[in-house]
Amino acid sequence: MIIKPMIRNNICINSHPIGCESGVKRQIARVKKLFLNKQKPEHTPTLALIIGCSTGYGLASRIAAAFGYGAVTIGLSLEKPASETKPGTPGFYNNRAFDTQAAEAGLVSFTMNRDAFARETKTRAIQSVRESAAKAGIPPRLDLVIYSLASPVRTDPATGVMYKSAIKPIGAPYSGKTVDMMTGKLFTASVESATEEETAATVKVMGGEDWELWMDALENEDMLSPSARTVAYTYIGPELSWAIYKNGTIGMAKQDLERACTAINRRFREKNGADTKKRAFVSVNKALVTRASVVIPIIPFYVSCLFKVMKDKGLHEDCIGQIVRLYQERLYTPEAAADPDKTPVDEAGRIRIDDLEMRDDVQAETLALMDTITEENVWSKSDIVGFKHDFLEAHGFDVEGVDYDVDAPLMI
Repeated sequence: MIIKPMIRNNICINSHPIGCESGVKRQIARVKKLFLNKQKPEHTPTLALIIGCSTGYGLASRIAAAFGYGAVTIGLSLEKPASETKPGTPGFYNNRAFDTQAAEAGLVSFTMNRDAFARETKTRAIQSVRESAAKAGIPPRLDLVIYSLASPVRTDPATGVMYKSAIKPIGAPYSGKTVDMMTGKLFTASVESATEEETAATVKVMGGEDWELWMDALENEDMLSPSARTVAYTYIGPELSWAIYKNGTIGMAKQDLERACTAINRRFREKNGADTKKRAFVSVNKALVTRASVVIPIIPFYVSCLFKVMKDKGLHEDCIGQIVRLYQERLYTPEAAADPDKTPVDEAGRIRIDDLEMRDDVQAETLALMDTITEENVWSKSDIVGFKHDFLEAHGFDVEGVDYDVDAPLMI
């Protein structure tokens, strides 16, 4: 099948199998290069569970753990498989490509295509951790658990009620300038304020409750190593985005994620003693192009200008760059690997790998650039080209070396 990107309102509704496979291979090659000749501390992950493993930061976390540290990885995501007539989701192809590359490299991996929120998934995941560890000849104790889910809906396993998230402001409507990445057209996007029910539902879907349930399940089954680390990802961003992000429904969910982090650490201490080396962290990551970010007002415009500034300064990082730095310069420095209290964190206890984005000079120049952008100069003065490329690449399109004019097998 000849597959071209199908984009509706900044949403891509298909993917390219060969492009996704090539993208995974390129990410693996980058990780190998970034870890080349790097001294590895004694306590690095040998067994990792990545909840939300198929795209973006979750996929990068899995690739870096496996191809950087040689870890056995169990990945979990819910993706739509390909059929005889339609491509699968990008994550479906990414997972297949990862498992193929891991096997060729002699690495043990196992990928589950299941609803992470369901109780039976947690039971099955624990079984898969044990089986994968046995296959690799290592103890069935997880050193690293990454929580990187990005689901729009969640069914509460205790009540059976389905909740849907809503990315909206709280208290008042929001209007902000944004850009159509396909045409370069600038326009003002408006979003009505959320109801209390929408805010509560968003916290249910995107907050920290499920992360807590995962860690309780793993701890209760003695599946965590004595020095296990678990990390969930969040974003804060500049003040100009706070009305729709930090102070909106998604921000409330991210606040609940931080609440959950504190609760998980408290339970670690209660069960393992005050001197336990098990630790939960929230990592604040850099703004990047995701399938969701392109439809949030202001974000495409801000990110297009941010990328321009950061690339000009030699500071830009993609998902792989961010996660490699998270591992090498935060979680697994020689000091932090041996003692989690030596992990570099901010005053709120959060890991900050958005530090380059939030530098005063980067923010000042980004905001100044945004004030100068018009439809006449948006293609030359911002990095909308890079934004568009990253968006297409996340779906397997615009990948260097891939011929999009030849038939692509839907099942690879």
